[in-house]
Amino acid sequence: MNIDKNISIKNKFVLAVATLFGAGYVPLVPGTASCVAAFFIIVLIKSQLWLIVITVLSVVSAFLFSGRAENILGKKDAKEIVIDDFSGMLITCIFIPHDIRFIVAGFFLFRMFDMLKIPPADRIEKCAGALGIVGDDIIAGAYANIALRIVVFLLSL
Repeated sequence: MNIDKNISIKNKFVLAVATLFGAGYVPLVPGTASCVAAFFIIVLIKSQLWLIVITVLSVVSAFLFSGRAENILGKKDAKEIVIDDFSGMLITCIFIPHDIRFIVAGFFLFRMFDMLKIPPADRIEKCAGALGIVGDDIIAGAYANIALRIVVFLLSL
């Protein structure tokens, strides 16, 4: 990636947030790197209220900054933009028991649903700007959350 070194402070901030403060520049698997960051946040934050607050802030930030970052980087859904994956992983674990087994399962479920692009994620991903970047990850996070809830329910029988 070749970013103009003379970009404004505002654009540097946009890129910092959208790339999850550099996680998007990890070679080969930047989306997975942001999910690992989310994994550790989820493990450390034991309060559902704080997890919800962080998730809402992350999703709002993803919508605010990902489209702008896409314009700065000059390519649709640039792989460096990973705040959407981070947000999706957080959504996966909302209202799930704080148990490392479920968090690990949530990680793999989210990555699976993110790759599969089950409708309507496949159509939303084709939308322009922030909706296309973030929307499919929100849906993947919701699908993973539902699957995880089913697992939790079945284990409680």
